[in-house]
Amino acid sequence: MNDTAASPVIDAADCPTAGLLRRLAALLYDSFLVAAIWMLLGFVMQLIVGPDSNQLVDGHVETDPLVSAVLFTVMLASAFGFYAWFWTHTGQTLGMLAWRLRAISADGKPMSLRQCALRYLLAWPAMFCFGIGYLWLYIDKHGNAVHDIFSGTRVIVVPKQKAKRGF
Repeated sequence: MNDTAASPVIDAADCPTAGLLRRLAALLYDSFLVAAIWMLLGFVMQLIVGPDSNQLVDGHVETDPLVSAVLFTVMLASAFGFYAWFWTHTGQTLGMLAWRLRAISADGKPMSLRQCALRYLLAWPAMFCFGIGYLWLYIDKHGNAVHDIFSGTRVIVVPKQKAKRGF
């Protein structure tokens, strides 16, 4: 459920679309937070499965394949949970808040969970295919990345005066 009091409908036409460097800076901030969550989850997982799931073979650590698959799934789900919670509630992760960015629906409303899922799933290949999905914002006439277009979202720059009032 969206918290519309914390994230009012925005006239997206009044706000410029965020550029690449700002988006990457916010992503860097958020990556530290997600990495901390992953470290905590890895620690909890290690407490659950015990140290016997890892072994040193010829100088390389080998982990039980089932444990690796479960941990990978938990890591992806936790990262999605992080982004989806912030995007559906305020439209801003902590990194986006620092860089005055907000992710919204193309119509200016808060993002739906479906839009969050599409955005999250498409952002991975957008970044890891040599960043082509992000570089697309230089080609798109509205300045949107590929995952913005397919999820029906925008990343806007929040004006300073509105950011101070809790925009």
